[in-house]
Amino acid sequence: MSVDVQDLDGRPVIIGGGIAGLMTALHLAPEPVVLLSNALLGTGACSELAQGGLAASLGRYDGPELHLCDTLAAGDGLCDEATVRRVVRAAPKAIKTLERFGVAFDRHPDGPLRLGLEAAHSHRRIVHAAGDATGSELVRALIAAVRRTASITILENMEARRLIVEDGAIFGVLAAGCMDAVALPTRRAVLATGGIGGLFCDTTNPLGSCGHGLALAACAGAELADLEFVQFHPTALAGPRRPMPLVSEAVRGEGAVLIDERGERFLAETPGGELAPRDVVARAVWHQLAVGHRVFLDARECLGPRFGQRFPAIAHLCREEGVDPATDPIPVRPAAHYHMGGVAVDAAGRSSVEGLWACGEVACTGLHGANRLASNSLTEAAVTASWVAESVAGALDTRRRRVYSTFMPPRPNASCIRPVISAALGIIRDGETLRDAVATLLPIAVHNTAASDPALVALMIAISALRREESRGSHYRSDFPGRDADARSSRLTLRSAMQAAVALSWRAPRRNT
Repeated sequence: MSVDVQDLDGRPVIIGGGIAGLMTALHLAPEPVVLLSNALLGTGACSELAQGGLAASLGRYDGPELHLCDTLAAGDGLCDEATVRRVVRAAPKAIKTLERFGVAFDRHPDGPLRLGLEAAHSHRRIVHAAGDATGSELVRALIAAVRRTASITILENMEARRLIVEDGAIFGVLAAGCMDAVALPTRRAVLATGGIGGLFCDTTNPLGSCGHGLALAACAGAELADLEFVQFHPTALAGPRRPMPLVSEAVRGEGAVLIDERGERFLAETPGGELAPRDVVARAVWHQLAVGHRVFLDARECLGPRFGQRFPAIAHLCREEGVDPATDPIPVRPAAHYHMGGVAVDAAGRSSVEGLWACGEVACTGLHGANRLASNSLTEAAVTASWVAESVAGALDTRRRRVYSTFMPPRPNASCIRPVISAALGIIRDGETLRDAVATLLPIAVHNTAASDPALVALMIAISALRREESRGSHYRSDFPGRDADARSSRLTLRSAMQAAVALSWRAPRRNT
């Protein structure tokens, strides 16, 4: 591909081709923008795998205050209430905006939107599209809208490798494709790069989702927040496929229950049962597996022969693994699914680096706290994209210049460090294993290899997990099982993380294993 960067000089560069990036580009129209995607649009993004929907208080007996209360409860004391209030109030309008962009949401035969129920929601408020293929439908419609929008220049199969910073401000984006590299001059960059699930052996995310946006932000000097909070989905389809197919929480919302190999329901006495907060359910499943049991999701009684009609994509995935969910329990296990932490941003999505914004899963807005409420993630991306776009548009920069850079990091690859990360940063953590992981990751992070950026992200998460000496939300420390009454949101920079990692490595050499 040949790119005349001079023609793109000064345009905002949006990095990421999922829902957050696509919607930010659309909201910026008619201002010319560059949309950078490391794959063909519609492939490789977490968004397209989303089975759950968007949470919005659209029901007759629901309202933003109820949605607010459920979100704060799930966030376990670390949500930013002002952000939560602002997002839940804007959610219904975001649904209408998506419909305007061409998304076809599921409706009842007489017209109203079909609203589903998921864990820790007090009301049915989950809006789906194409049954259990919401992400795919959203991406399809938004890509079509982007391709129709003349102001959006799409650079596919181009991966951002570094943000170029001068005097503490964004100066350009260094990107590489299959055959060439480009330096895009810009004073405005938006990270919309998704999450970190690809750092783990068991994940529902594309394996390329290994925190690349966090590495870009950290190397640019940005502050990151709440990195220790990684949500594990309790019910990924157990099997050899990676990423692991997700068995949506909506199945439990329809009445499916979790059982062991003897057919015993082990969450019967847990408040909320199968619809308890995800961290509670994930730990319960983990404990069953740890003592040698197998775990299944049983939808035979609640759905039976209707399963394929209600959840066609899940039914197809199950049958590919030799399971008929209408007559068989579905084998499941937890898998890394969503990152509540990310680039610390303000109400407009601005990071601590001038000219750098973040939107979607890569950002930490304060909405999710310690544990994301189900289906609030797509809602966050849809809502905040308009706020980010408004802020980017208001920071117009017309200065033209040429950017040169000689440093090109290799394409990230997390495969060699996944076992270390999975062991140290899983559902149950402890200080000794975390310290060992830091000692292993530090020398990898400081070298210029394909594993360096993923190791850097994992190192920062491990340092954050070590610093939080309590158990809260998705972060559970077996050596600190209690809660800290004065716990606050955590903040970290690359410099402070590296200083902490070096100090730990000097203080406690890695044990022999």
